[in-house]
Amino acid sequence: MYQSGGAILVKLKSHQIESTLAEIEKKWKVIEPDFPLRSSFLDANFQQLFSSYFMLQKVVRFFGTIAILISIMGLFALTAFIIKQRNKEIGIRKVLGANTRNITALIGKDFLLLVLVASFIAIPVGWWAMDIWLQDFAYQTTIDWWVYAAAPIIVLIVALVTVSFQTIKAALQNPVKSLRTE
Repeated sequence: MYQSGGAILVKLKSHQIESTLAEIEKKWKVIEPDFPLRSSFLDANFQQLFSSYFMLQKVVRFFGTIAILISIMGLFALTAFIIKQRNKEIGIRKVLGANTRNITALIGKDFLLLVLVASFIAIPVGWWAMDIWLQDFAYQTTIDWWVYAAAPIIVLIVALVTVSFQTIKAALQNPVKSLRTE
């Protein structure tokens, strides 16, 4: 039994909870008959304390997933638009001997450069926001450096796959078809 800030903390064995609580209440009525015993379990108190954080986690996960899906769809549409605009250029490059890898690199380098610039802006902002948010907790923790390194790598891979899908499709088309559209 421990006393903590006007409360008495009692560690109970899990198979004797009901009988132990009844016994504690009997003893309490002997000591303080005018005041009712108010009891709660620490795990329930912690669950209630952190329930708002669990709800925030669900909301952030949901909207984060939606944001990622929208950004992938936007990147996919932007790639399709740029490839449609550069369709003749791709056809001419194919006629002059460019292979699929060269065309993919030509189209993809602009997107990958934008993703890198965005990552260099987002990493410090994300670190700063997480640092401020984590200061609210009693037990301080930090986020490892590899999380900040893995995030842009994952984003680069997703962007590369998204852009490559469209550019490979355009590069495999018959160049005569794209050049004959005038």
